[in-house]
Amino acid sequence: MTKLPLGPEVDTWPRPLPARQKFLGARVSLEPLTRRHALELFEASQFAEDSFTYMSFGPWKSVAEVEALIAGFYADPLAAFWAVRPTTIGRVSGFLSLMNIEPKNAAIELGNIWFGPELRRTRAATEAMFLMLRHAAEDLGYRRLVWKCNALNEPSKRAALRLGFSYEGTLRAHMVVKGRERDTAMYAMLGHEWPQQRDAILAWLDEANFDAQGNAIKSLKELRG
Repeated sequence: MTKLPLGPEVDTWPRPLPARQKFLGARVSLEPLTRRHALELFEASQFAEDSFTYMSFGPWKSVAEVEALIAGFYADPLAAFWAVRPTTIGRVSGFLSLMNIEPKNAAIELGNIWFGPELRRTRAATEAMFLMLRHAAEDLGYRRLVWKCNALNEPSKRAALRLGFSYEGTLRAHMVVKGRERDTAMYAMLGHEWPQQRDAILAWLDEANFDAQGNAIKSLKELRG
């Protein structure tokens, strides 16, 4: 047996792929993304060109472009997408995915998140991401949850830290997106870290944490302690 240092032994059983099922929260429902969501997504994207700045797609000029994007998503066997329908609005206002799935390594990424103006910075948005993380960590047993984004995308970087991801570094000249070089900021949350982050997010989402005007009384950072 080697005397050199080795990493800890882990459960090597491959994790299952995400279930393409509906998830229901208090303020949002997640529906497996299909062609029938294209019109609502197109309507949600109107006058929101900035929301596509750091995405690999968009802005969309037609419903057909949204349909083509969804069709492309279906061609990826290691990704699953959901449409996000806030209950207070009743309209699909964005989508998100579990992607770059590595069942043997128990690693999975929460990514390709596009939220329209009605959804961004809302309790529904936080709950949508929470439902995906909980499914990955608890239902499927993944032990490495990944978040990555354009290193210039400050809102996405703040969102990663807010949800409890840890910054791991920046991959320089990692990708070319829309003809431009992209550095990629990498974040991750490990399985043993998830329970603390889960409890903090649930405490933040609780109705008791919001005043009569709908403002959060305590931030996620305060609740995390």
